[in-house]
Amino acid sequence: MRYMMLIYSKETAGGLSAEEDSRHRMAHRSVMTEATEKGVLVGAEPLDPVSSATTVRIENGKLLVTDGPFAETKEQLAGYYIIDCVDLEDAKQWAAKIPTACFGGSGCIEIRPLPGLSKK
Repeated sequence: MRYMMLIYSKETAGGLSAEEDSRHRMAHRSVMTEATEKGVLVGAEPLDPVSSATTVRIENGKLLVTDGPFAETKEQLAGYYIIDCVDLEDAKQWAAKIPTACFGGSGCIEIRPLPGLSKK
C-alpha cells in the first residue's frame, strides 16, 4: 500500500540558520536515499512557503480565490513523501525517520493511505 506522509512544520521568520538548514536537508537526503535503496520511495518534495499558497473554493456556484492557506494554523504543510509500505505499521516506521517529525518538536507527519496505487 502506498502512503503519503504529509510533513507539517512551523515556518519561522528568517528561516533556519545555514547550519541548521544544511543538517535538515542532509537528514532528509538520508531518508530518501534509504527509501530509494529499498525500492519503496515513490516521491518526495518540499513545498514553497505558505505565503505562496492559493486557496480555491466554490460558494453558491461562484469561484472564490484567496491568497494563502484556508486556515490559520501554527504548522504549515511543508512537503511530502510517498512511500510504498507493507502496512500502516511500516508506514509509521518510515514517518518516524522523516526529520521534521523530530526537528525541535516543531513538526508532525500525517500519514494517509493512497488506495489503489500500491505496486506490492
